[in-house]
Amino acid sequence: MREKRPFRPLLPSRSANPSSDLIVPEHSMAPHPTPPAPAVVPVEASVVNSAVYRDGARIETPASLAEALRSLPDESSMAWIGMYRPDEEQLQAAAKQFGLHELAVEDAIVAHQRPKLERYGDTLFVVLRAARYLDETERVDFGELHVFCGPTFVITVRHSESPDLSAVRRRMENDPELLKLGPEAVLYAILDAVVDGYAPVVAGLQNDIDEIETEVFSGDPKVSRRIYELSREVIEFQRATKPLLDMLRGLSAGFEKYNTDEELQKYLRDVTDHATTVVERADGFRQLLGNILTVNATLVSQTQNEEMSALTQASYAQNEEIKKVSAWAAILFAPTLIGTVYGMNFDSMPELHWVGGYPMALLMMALTCITLYTIFKRRGWL
Repeated sequence: MREKRPFRPLLPSRSANPSSDLIVPEHSMAPHPTPPAPAVVPVEASVVNSAVYRDGARIETPASLAEALRSLPDESSMAWIGMYRPDEEQLQAAAKQFGLHELAVEDAIVAHQRPKLERYGDTLFVVLRAARYLDETERVDFGELHVFCGPTFVITVRHSESPDLSAVRRRMENDPELLKLGPEAVLYAILDAVVDGYAPVVAGLQNDIDEIETEVFSGDPKVSRRIYELSREVIEFQRATKPLLDMLRGLSAGFEKYNTDEELQKYLRDVTDHATTVVERADGFRQLLGNILTVNATLVSQTQNEEMSALTQASYAQNEEIKKVSAWAAILFAPTLIGTVYGMNFDSMPELHWVGGYPMALLMMALTCITLYTIFKRRGWL
C-alpha cells in the first residue's frame, strides 16, 4: 500500500495576466529521500556454536544454518546449533531453515515459560529452568533454556548465562559412543546438566536455612524478612524443578513407541532419580521454612509477652509507691488543715479564748491522723 503524504497548503500566486491564476506549491515537489531501513542482523550473529556430527565425531563447523543443513550427509548425522538470546527475526529465520512449529517458536520468543515438554510431529520442544546459587548475594539466579530436538538436529536457545552448554558439548564430544546415539542423547545430556546444576543450589539453600535457624533463636529482629525472602526463592525453585518429573515421565512413556536406545533409557532413569531427590529436598525446605516462621512468630510473641509482663510489674510497683505517698499525704493533710484554720486568729473564733482550745486542737489532729492511718493500713496502702 502506498504511503500517504501529509497535506501541504498551497499558496496562490498571480501571473502577469490577471485573467489567469496559477497555483504554485509552497515547497518543491521533488521526491523526498526515503529513510534507510534498519539493518537486519543475520541469524548467525546469535549462534554461539554450530557443528555437524556423524558417528559421534565432529565433521563440520558450518558458518551458517543453511550450510549446516547442507553438511548433513545422511539421516545418521546430526547438526547441533547453540543460540544465545536471539531476537524474533533471528529465531524466525532459524525456524524457517529447520521447519520448527510456529507455536514452539512463539514460546521461545516470549520466554518466561514454565518447564514443559511438547511434541510437534517428529520434533520435541523442551523448556527448562536452570538455576545457580550466587554466594556473594546469597540468592538463587534462574535462567531459561529452550531445546528443539528433531530427527537430525538439536537447537538450543539460551536466555541467560546458565546453564553452561559448552561444558555439555565438550562432555559429549569426549564420549563418542554416547554422542553417536543422536539428538536424544544430546537432550538427555542437557537435562542431566540442568539437574546437576541444582545440587549447589540445594546446598546453598540448606546453608541459608541453617543460618536462619541460628538467627531465630538468637532473637535477631531482621530474621523475619530473611525467612520471607528465602521462602520466595524456594517457591521459585520448586516451580523450576517440580515440572521436571512429569517431563521425564513423559519421555519414559515414549521409550517403546520411539525405540529409544537402552543406554539412553538408563541415562534418563538416572536423571529422573536425581530430579526426584531435588524436588523432595525443595519440598522439605518449604515445609521447614514454614515451621521456622511459626517458631519465630511464637518466639516474638513470647518476647512481647515477657516485656508486657515486666511493664505490668513495674506499673504495679509504681502504683504501690503512689498509694503509700498518697496515704501519707492524706494523713499529714488533716493536721495541716486544722492548724491552718485556727492559725487565722480571728477575734470571732471563740476557741482561741478557751483554756482547753489548744489541747482540743492537738487531740483532733492526733485522732484524725490515727484514724486515717488505721484505714490505709487495713486497705494495704501502708
